[in-house]
Amino acid sequence: MASSVNVGARLDRLPISAFHYRIFFLIAAGMFFDGYDLYIQAPVVGATLQSHFATLDTVKWFVSLTFVGMTLGAVLAGFLGDRYGRRFTYQFNLMIFGLASLAAAFAVNAGMLNALRFVMGLGLGAEIVVGYGTMTEFVPPSVRGKWMAFMAFVVVSGLPVTAFLASLIIPAYGWRPMFVVAGVGALVVWYLRKKLPESPRWLEAKGRSAEAEALLQSIEREVAGGKPLPAPGPTVVVPPLGWGDLLRPNLLPRMVVGAVTLVTINTLIFGFVNWIPTFFLQQGLGVTKSFWYTFFIDSGSLVGCAIGAFGADRIGRKRSIIGASLWAIVFGAIYPFVKAPALVLGVGFLLMIGIYVLTAILYGVYTSELFPTEVRLRANGVCNFFGRGFTVFTPFFVVSLLRGYGVPGVLALMIGLLVIQIVVVALWGVEPAKRGLEDLERESGTVGAKQPARA
Repeated sequence: MASSVNVGARLDRLPISAFHYRIFFLIAAGMFFDGYDLYIQAPVVGATLQSHFATLDTVKWFVSLTFVGMTLGAVLAGFLGDRYGRRFTYQFNLMIFGLASLAAAFAVNAGMLNALRFVMGLGLGAEIVVGYGTMTEFVPPSVRGKWMAFMAFVVVSGLPVTAFLASLIIPAYGWRPMFVVAGVGALVVWYLRKKLPESPRWLEAKGRSAEAEALLQSIEREVAGGKPLPAPGPTVVVPPLGWGDLLRPNLLPRMVVGAVTLVTINTLIFGFVNWIPTFFLQQGLGVTKSFWYTFFIDSGSLVGCAIGAFGADRIGRKRSIIGASLWAIVFGAIYPFVKAPALVLGVGFLLMIGIYVLTAILYGVYTSELFPTEVRLRANGVCNFFGRGFTVFTPFFVVSLLRGYGVPGVLALMIGLLVIQIVVVALWGVEPAKRGLEDLERESGTVGAKQPARA
């Protein structure tokens, strides 16, 4: 069914206003607790090992089942988000990991905790796909990179917050209160997010033109505040797309780029960053000192995300990804060979900056921009399926490499993936900086450049 709403051009010409900040806050609040709940596993794994609640063999299942859940959650969210809407999906997944986090605080053994972690993973995987994908559809292209990278900054702030709270709470009260914080926070945000609107781009893509028009007029009135708005750009034709289109020549290279980059960044985070407390404990540091070392190194994540936010639009996505990958390779190669505490902290901090420039760009910005609205969440769900799916096996690789080669063996795996990422992005990556989503769709060959409007 044809539509003359022209949602994309009308949204893209809107000046930044209180409307955009409200959407950002409501999505980012849920994403923060998603990040907090995700990063809980680092201090919890260390604490459960230290208290003998779990063993090295059972915690690898805790980590692995997290990613089994996240892998399935990402694919499910992609289907639900494109089929039933962004609003339904982001509320559903937030409720899942909120309730499961509360239940985890009362786990009676490692097996029960692992099972609940799988359920949390379903919600966590869904939130990453839907949160970033939804925000991408509201933000104008001139600042989309900065805003989306700052969304990643909010998510990543869960890492130092988790490390800081863990250093205060776990030595005194154990690991269980960490899950209470995650669960209560997520459910509070779930209630507040009832005020979020549906994505007008999704409504138009589903042929619900009247709803899209009504919602868009409401947004325009709020943003304009009685003042005239700039004229929108021309309408475009978007043919119906489905699963099969993701494997055609116009979108398959983007699928490869999305999958490779998400495999790499997931492995960096969950094969190295989340194991830092365990590395320190295995090297003989006490639990309290380990958490404070981790907190200092983890603070580099916020610096990295801030650099990614300011560089995404100015430097561009591709150059940021390649540059940060080279940075991480250099300091990843140095890190295993430094022994003095000051050097361990300093090089670890610099390595973390590179990893989280990549996190901000790849999670927050790049992969959501690669695909048309009709299949955006499904395509991201499939890419996250590979990214999360690889990390299902990462704990087993890490434990094996750690036992056989120590931390240098773990970092060798990370460096190899970074080299592959550089090659793939250089060959097949597109540059979305300051370009409308519909313009990127046109470049992929899925959009016509003439009337009638989006079909």
